[in-house]
Amino acid sequence: MLRIYGNRALKTVPGLGTRPTSARVRQALFNVWQGRVAGCRWLDLCTGSGAMGAEALCRGAAEVVGVELSPEAYKVTRENWQRVARADQTMRLFRGDVVKQLSRLHGQAFDLIYFDPPYDGGLYDAVLERVVALQLLAPGGEIAVEHRPGAWTAGLVPGLELIRQKRYGTTHLAFYAMPGGDADT
Repeated sequence: MLRIYGNRALKTVPGLGTRPTSARVRQALFNVWQGRVAGCRWLDLCTGSGAMGAEALCRGAAEVVGVELSPEAYKVTRENWQRVARADQTMRLFRGDVVKQLSRLHGQAFDLIYFDPPYDGGLYDAVLERVVALQLLAPGGEIAVEHRPGAWTAGLVPGLELIRQKRYGTTHLAFYAMPGGDADT
């Protein structure tokens, strides 16, 4: 079991197929985005157990949307989100390849996007390019990309501006916004 905001217990995916974001990194991310989660539209890419989206729901996100490839992780995410969501919150979850599933979200803009792919999955550039091309990041919004050194290097992403980087042990977060946006820096 995994615990999130409010000491709520969540299910995890059995085995080594997913790598849950550590409690330290989750807390740090929500500290960075403090004051921005309540009422936001949250997009969780490569949801794993759904802990980040569940945490966003617990902290008052108006809508949480996720994409997950693994059938087992999809099922666990759905259960976890249903466990914590209030009746006035919207949640949607899509199963399949994240790059392909993003097209289903065309025309929708999200205030906060969390992207935590399998480190060695080769998804970073393709997903970030699709997020930009489909205009999924709302003006003033931010995307946080979880990575480790060697798997991907934060830097130039056409259509996005790197606004901050954080390191928590071997886990790194790179935060991006649209150029000239009014995201908090």
